[in-house]
Amino acid sequence: MPTRRMIPAAALARLLDQTSRSLHSLGFAADLFPAQWAALRYFAWAEPAQRTASALARFQGLAVGPVTRTVRTLIAKGYVENVEGRERGRTRQVELTAAGRALLAEDPFKLLSQAIGELDGPQRLALASALEHILRRLQAAPADEGTDD
Repeated sequence: MPTRRMIPAAALARLLDQTSRSLHSLGFAADLFPAQWAALRYFAWAEPAQRTASALARFQGLAVGPVTRTVRTLIAKGYVENVEGRERGRTRQVELTAAGRALLAEDPFKLLSQAIGELDGPQRLALASALEHILRRLQAAPADEGTDD
């Protein structure tokens, strides 16, 4: 039985960084920027009540202003639209248009899904567990600054 050696954390961090940069590069397709693709994907799967710029901003951990500009750009490009009669205060519900759904059918992130689809069950479980741990630590990082742990 082959022995497994421990891969240095720094080497894995570089690999994850390189993967992240490749994924980010995929987001520059069809005259869209990565943030616009991310918004389209979110509006495609989010529950109807959560299809708002403010809900997207909360989901992404971003300020509402830049996310609202992204949504306005997607509206101008004809990929999403405000839904008439579905306003809560100043918040408007957003839906994909037919053009937005057609664009998502060509989503460059399908390449990522295909690569993950090639992993077996235990590999997917390990990847999910590792990514969830990393994401939790990264999201908690600002709160941890200044501690002596």
